[in-house]
Amino acid sequence: MDDMADQFKIRFTGQLADDILVGEIRGSLLKLGFKDSQIDSMLAGRPATIKRQLDLDQAELYQRRLRQAGLLVDIEPDDLRGDHSPGGGPRGDHSPAEAPTLAPAPAPALGAARFEAAEPAEARRHDQPTLKRLEPVEFTGTGGEYFGIWIVNIFLIILTLGFYAPWAKVRTNQYFYGHTQIDGATFQYLADPWVIFRGRLVAIVALLVWMVISEMSLYGSLVLLALFVPALPWIVIRSLKFEAVNSAYRNIRFDFKGSYGGACMVILLWPLVTLLTLLLAAPFSLYKSQAFMVNNSYFGTMPFRLKATARDYYGFFLRIIAVAIGFSVLSVVIGKLVHPVLAGVVGAIGYLALFGYFMAGLTNLVMNATVLGMHGFQSSLGKRRIVWIYLTNSLLVLLTLGFYTPWAKVRMATYRASCTAVSVHGDLNSFIAGESQQTSAMGQEIGEAFDVGVSLI
Repeated sequence: MDDMADQFKIRFTGQLADDILVGEIRGSLLKLGFKDSQIDSMLAGRPATIKRQLDLDQAELYQRRLRQAGLLVDIEPDDLRGDHSPGGGPRGDHSPAEAPTLAPAPAPALGAARFEAAEPAEARRHDQPTLKRLEPVEFTGTGGEYFGIWIVNIFLIILTLGFYAPWAKVRTNQYFYGHTQIDGATFQYLADPWVIFRGRLVAIVALLVWMVISEMSLYGSLVLLALFVPALPWIVIRSLKFEAVNSAYRNIRFDFKGSYGGACMVILLWPLVTLLTLLLAAPFSLYKSQAFMVNNSYFGTMPFRLKATARDYYGFFLRIIAVAIGFSVLSVVIGKLVHPVLAGVVGAIGYLALFGYFMAGLTNLVMNATVLGMHGFQSSLGKRRIVWIYLTNSLLVLLTLGFYTPWAKVRMATYRASCTAVSVHGDLNSFIAGESQQTSAMGQEIGEAFDVGVSLI
């Protein structure tokens, strides 16, 4: 009887730690050996008995480790009398208060109930294969195929005096989303063109009203402009949310949950600080802007997180400045020692180099620092390669009077996809299934929005 009285069990309360992200909790529990199905149950808030037949020291060790992982658990006396079937397993007729036992998958046999002494994840690392792989992003569209969509869009936009533009946008996005795939599944674009049409119609009417009032009264124009400034963050938020919730992968929608206050900081405050500091705060402003967009983006219920810091952005800008100074000095030297015309050529090459470095470098910085739960992203855009594609695409579009545009877009989309991959940690199908289960009963807000075309990169 005394032995029974000294037995304890670890009981999950159904609550998670507020100071740890859900994705980090999932990752920690995977490292501790829990199965995906067990983790999904706990993340859904279902109380459960995690481990039984522990002495007090073992129970306290379990409690500390699980609290570090993000689970709030209690230590309770474990009275096993009459609680097991003759076969030794748990009874099937649990009382309403009792949840099925969730024991960590790699736990030893009964009686050896404990985590490894120091570093359980590291101790198991050599015993279990690491389920981590790179899943490439693929774009399967072709220029000839997209040309048919593009030329019809152009014709109908002209024929309808621009009113067909929302339908053209939806058709274009559906083509590019539908031909971009990860792990054999493509993306979906689900926007209703009528919603975009109504949003743009409101924007056009507002612009016309402002133009008419501007002609009649300068004071009235300034008043309307003053009213527009605080409305701008709201418009941007609505646009980002509209694009997010109308984008999906494996029938799970994305979402954007940025706040009005956060948008005001990014759109109004930080650009003002940049001007007041003579552009010295530009890297910090860009960092805050992209952190706002990434950290408020969701795939289902799982948030994206930007792991980059302001220091990373300052380092990126310093490298750009170094490239600019190098080409400027080279241009001046060549202009004085060789010929002024060559100085202009070097300057043009320098501009293209800066453009490529900025576009490719910034994309790589953001993508490589973004995580989704346990999963990450990799981008390896080449600076010279992207400059070459932009330059040749522009020349070919000019030479063909615009008719090369479909091939130019497909060429760039193909290259970007070929340089992008998802770093999958664990079972991607289980992750998708978990998100699908959590979002199945969650209503998605798809409100009308101004289509202002806000993008991350």
